[in-house]
Amino acid sequence: MQKIKKLIAEDIKKAVDTLKPDNTLTAETVAQMMEYPPDRSLGDIALPCFKLSRELRKSPVMIAETLAGALSCEASERACAVNGYLNIFISDAYLCREVVSEILDEGENYGKNIDGEGKTVVLDYSSPNIAKPFHLGHLGTTVIGHSLRKLFEFSGYKCIGVNHLGDWGTSFGKQLVAYKKWGTKEDIEKNGVDGLVALYVRFHEEAEKDPSLFDEARAEFTKLEHGDEENTRLWKWFISISLEEYKKTYKQLDITFDYYTGESFYTDKMPAQVEKLRSMGLLKIDDGASIVDLSEYSMPPCLILTARHSIPRVISPPRFIATIPSISISACTLLRRGSRSILPSGSRSSSLWATIGTTSSYTSLTVRCRSTERSSEHAPATSCGSSSL
Repeated sequence: MQKIKKLIAEDIKKAVDTLKPDNTLTAETVAQMMEYPPDRSLGDIALPCFKLSRELRKSPVMIAETLAGALSCEASERACAVNGYLNIFISDAYLCREVVSEILDEGENYGKNIDGEGKTVVLDYSSPNIAKPFHLGHLGTTVIGHSLRKLFEFSGYKCIGVNHLGDWGTSFGKQLVAYKKWGTKEDIEKNGVDGLVALYVRFHEEAEKDPSLFDEARAEFTKLEHGDEENTRLWKWFISISLEEYKKTYKQLDITFDYYTGESFYTDKMPAQVEKLRSMGLLKIDDGASIVDLSEYSMPPCLILTARHSIPRVISPPRFIATIPSISISACTLLRRGSRSILPSGSRSSSLWATIGTTSSYTSLTVRCRSTERSSEHAPATSCGSSSL
């Protein structure tokens, strides 16, 4: 289509030159002005002549009518003027003769380009939760993320695929308690992730009768945070079992990743990012919690530290910032483009979202399905902004 637009733009440039020989327009400028009509009955390409009115000192309607009768490009079958728009219909014969033959000649390399040469794109996708089944929502983001990777690579970008696993948080305290009370190594080795899920479900069933189990879970997770040998060994085992199952699906889909770096990988990196926000004067205290005020952008505040924690735990924005510390981008910009990763306490939702952070060297793209469940473990929060697909 770019080649066709270029041919038609060059033809329009010739026609414009007859209207005003001393105009400053170029064929490239004309091509950039072109749009795609919302309805195919209006043509394949449209040129809003309002953009030419000042340069040619004529009404858009007059310009469109003049250009409609002057086009002679072989790629154009016909053109008509409609309320200041030049609507152009591409020739089917030209498409068959030029485009189809080009596709046959170039084969699988048709459309390949080097627009991304020298640039890197970091894609974060799939991201299942450890000790939980790989469900349909993860399948969608996995396929979309990998498809985007292939498209970027086709355009010359260096791509880095990251599987940002959900491998940290108080849910693992529950998993540890459940395994120690009711689980066996033989059962987990036999049933895999299903066995871990069954234990997690049983924990909540038992906790309804004995709420003190939640205190035990918090204590076990705190031990894990502090490097307790037994809890760390079990946690790594849960991860290994889960990855083994996930990779069966990835193999069927012919999808690979460069890194499996879960939330735990960034835990020791988050405090530095919080201090960075504090040194930039972006952190504010609100009812004991540390937030970034985004009201300037008509957005809710972004929760960084909860009132009961002095260091970030499973709060996603500082983790998201820590994920790409090498990218030189202001914290405020990152938060504006941040993820819809913190939802109001007690909410239940499942959605596909994407976040994008861009610099001159890197583009970081996250495609994720996030589900949140009603739980007393969730800290009160409001949504950060999102760039959604």
